[in-house]
Amino acid sequence: MAIDEMVLAKPRGFCAGVDRAIEIVEKALELFDKPVYVRKEIVHNRHVVTALQEQGAVFVDELDEVPDGTTLIFSAHGVAPSVWQAAEAKDLRVIDATCPLVTKVHLEVLRYAKRDYTIVLIGHEDHDEVIGTRGEAPDHIQVISTVEDIDKLEVPDPSKIVCLTQTTLSMDDTADVINGLRQAYPQMVTPSKDDICYATQNRQQAVKAMTEMVDLVLVIGASNSSNSNRLREVAEVAGVRAYLINQVSDITPEMVASANRVGITAGASTPEFLVQEVITYCQELGAQTTQELTVVEENVKFLLPSELVQLS
Repeated sequence: MAIDEMVLAKPRGFCAGVDRAIEIVEKALELFDKPVYVRKEIVHNRHVVTALQEQGAVFVDELDEVPDGTTLIFSAHGVAPSVWQAAEAKDLRVIDATCPLVTKVHLEVLRYAKRDYTIVLIGHEDHDEVIGTRGEAPDHIQVISTVEDIDKLEVPDPSKIVCLTQTTLSMDDTADVINGLRQAYPQMVTPSKDDICYATQNRQQAVKAMTEMVDLVLVIGASNSSNSNRLREVAEVAGVRAYLINQVSDITPEMVASANRVGITAGASTPEFLVQEVITYCQELGAQTTQELTVVEENVKFLLPSELVQLS
């Protein structure tokens, strides 16, 4: 069976937080002496990291790799206060590329920690975003990822418990865990606005709509990209075969052999050129028509840090 049609999800690819983080690195490379150092991957995509390395950015895992007095950028995923303190001790010029929606979760942690709440953070314990968030109040935060983890919680005062979430989780997975928490702790507080970011929600909604139209979904994104993995899971939960690929060369003949209508989407840190390469590949396999499935138009734009705006 040959591929007849492609359905392209919209929105897909870069979100406002990723756009902002990449622009921050590019601006810093223009304004400051090179090299400019970046702690961790600025966003979870090797293609983005490689492109910035070619412009003069140096990516490091820890601050002891950064010479004193140089320029350091924190990634979009956020960092713990201890990292800020270490940067200050090394007299580094710090530019914070943390996504504003992640910063919002950090501020909620501080607010509830001051009131001595038990903070349940739904997320993946080894994800950079969760590590940074947890660092704001490690004595108050307990990280869980499944309904089964709820039984492991230690809550001294059930009247003082709040639930927060990693921004890039699946809405369905988060809902299950939150419902389980509400049953176990009826007095639990949830933030007035969902912590799951607008971009995550929009991309997942596009995949859900797409699954009614296709028999295969290709998600373009890095294996360590949480939101990309969730897009694949959303498709699979809907009963459609789905694969997470980093680039077009990851596609095997077996993946597409029985596909007639292929859905294509991309995680929030995936450059559009990777999507276009997959589109070209599918056209070479016989795809005659392309349909763009738009669930919402995104027009969100986050401001750059003031120190970069003033120097530009």
